[in-house]
Amino acid sequence: MKENSEDISKKTSLLFVCLGNICRSPAAEGIMRHITKEHMMEDYVDLDSAGIGSWHAGELPDRRMRSHGSAHGYDFSSRARQIKQEDMQRFDHIIVMDDENYKDVTAMARTDEQRRKISRMTDFCKHHPGHTAVPDPYYGGDRGFELVIELLEDGCKELLKQIAQKHGVAYLL
Repeated sequence: MKENSEDISKKTSLLFVCLGNICRSPAAEGIMRHITKEHMMEDYVDLDSAGIGSWHAGELPDRRMRSHGSAHGYDFSSRARQIKQEDMQRFDHIIVMDDENYKDVTAMARTDEQRRKISRMTDFCKHHPGHTAVPDPYYGGDRGFELVIELLEDGCKELLKQIAQKHGVAYLL
């Protein structure tokens, strides 16, 4: 069931942020894109990802992250970019992966309204209560990449559930 065109034009916009935008945030974007499509909610969500730094701008996500994502049926193919000041105004929610990302993005906020948009991905996790951050898997092994996917799936499902409620759309896990 679709809402009227006026309501659809106001999608909930999400920006996922990590350090370099080559592991965690593009994975979050890819997982959320997959879940929104699976639940036919593409008309309600606008997605993007960015990094704190510009080191990897224009690059695809880390090949290991893409490989692990592909094994789970995900497409992690967005190109890295650095977060910009305009993003603070443009997005409804800015979701960071760890405390350092939170500190960096919060420092960019110019208003209390912008600060209220920022949250941690693990704030949405329901099945991983011991985790307060999505750890950076870059220097670790396979288990680190798998943990990132597990945490992001958990958080993305809950986040989409909240967005569905906001738009009055039925959402089943």
